[in-house]
Amino acid sequence: MASSTRGPVPLKELELYFLIARYLSAGLCWRGAQVLVHELEQYQLLPKRLDWEGNEHNRSYKELVSSNKHVRIGAMLDKEIPPSISRVTSLLTAGRQSLLPTAKGTLI
Repeated sequence: MASSTRGPVPLKELELYFLIARYLSAGLCWRGAQVLVHELEQYQLLPKRLDWEGNEHNRSYKELVSSNKHVRIGAMLDKEIPPSISRVTSLLTAGRQSLLPTAKGTLI
């Protein structure tokens, strides 16, 4: 994890930065997204990839987008999400644990 004066950045915060950049890049603030992506990569504020031996590796924004094509930010904002979804550990998961809706409008 990236460190700052406050210590390691929690995974969910790194995921949120990524999701914000994805959202901005698809809308009217695409230049703001470019600046954010640059800083996320410069300061290594994107979720890392684990290899089969458990070693962490930095990822670029483009690599993260490619590995999370199921994430649809706009659809999430169009639908109210129930406040108590149990066992959700990641905003980027697929399946029943995901907070993000599919193209059909149902939760994945």
